[in-house]
This record gives sequence, structure tokens and C-alpha cells, in this order.
Amino acid sequence: MDHLDDMDHRSLRGADRRILSALHARGRDPRVATAARALSWAGEHGALWLAAGLAGAAVDGGRRGAWLRGAALTAGAHLVSMGVKRMVRRPRPAHVQPLVRTAGRHSFPSSHATSAAAAAVAYGALGAYAIPPLAAAMCLSRLVVGVHYPSDVAAGAALGALTACVGAGWMRRGSTHD
Repeated sequence: MDHLDDMDHRSLRGADRRILSALHARGRDPRVATAARALSWAGEHGALWLAAGLAGAAVDGGRRGAWLRGAALTAGAHLVSMGVKRMVRRPRPAHVQPLVRTAGRHSFPSSHATSAAAAAVAYGALGAYAIPPLAAAMCLSRLVVGVHYPSDVAAGAALGALTACVGAGWMRRGSTHD
């Protein structure tokens, strides 16, 4: 049984590497590389998503509190991902040349994907329908720039979505009185 478990682990690791290599190869197109780099820069420490939440709060006074709580959930999800990353300590992919510098050495989970998915769920619930596709592009950009395995991105997205779903009741609470 241990041999079968080892084979499954190796095949999943191999698939992770192959998918990353295929998507990273898209970065050879300068337009794709530029877009992926821009998304990576904008998503650093959840900045794009926090700015979106603050902008939503500024323009949607009737739901200001919901937007701010959504931003807090997004920031919280990002912090949780950083904590998980410090515990897991998976190294970043070494078989591809990254197109961007990273703030840290560890790969699992992708904090960009975590904050992107949290924002997609939280702000999507408030009617910001442009956020989910932008969040998906953010997740893909982490593969194109070569700094995460697909499993890092999937785990980060799941963590972010779960965090936002768990906090959804809190986020909506009082939104008609904010």
C-alpha cells in the first residue's frame, strides 16, 4: 500500500510540475508576461483587493460597512495563508525561471490566490461582478510568472473562498444600516 501511495504522490507532483511548465511557457509572449507581472505586483499583500473594498465602501455608502467587513475578511484570509505558508514551508518551484521577485521563499498556499478568492466571494456577494474574473486571472498569473505550483494556487483559492464564506454572515450583518 505504501508503494501505491508513493506512486500517487509522485504522479500528482509530476502533474503539478507539468501544468506549471505549460502555463509558465505562456509568459514567453511579452503581452502575457506584462499582464501577469502587473497582476502579481497589484496583488502583493492583497493590495488590489483591499483597495477594491475601500473603493466600494467609498462609493456605496448604503453598504459601506459590508464593504469594509469584506475587506477585513480578505485581509484576514491573506494573513491566514501567510501563517499556513510558514508552517508548511514548501519551497517555490525550482524548475522554471520566475518572471517576478517574491516577498518570501515559500509557496504553499498562494497568498495571492487566497486574497483573490476571498475578494471574489466577498465582493461578488455585493454585486461586484468584475472581481471574480479578475481574481481568476490573478490566480493564473501566479503560474504564468512561475512562482507557484497549481496545487499552491488551488489550495490558496480554496482557503480564501472558505474564509469569505465562513465570514459571509458577519459581512452582511447590518449592511442596510451602515
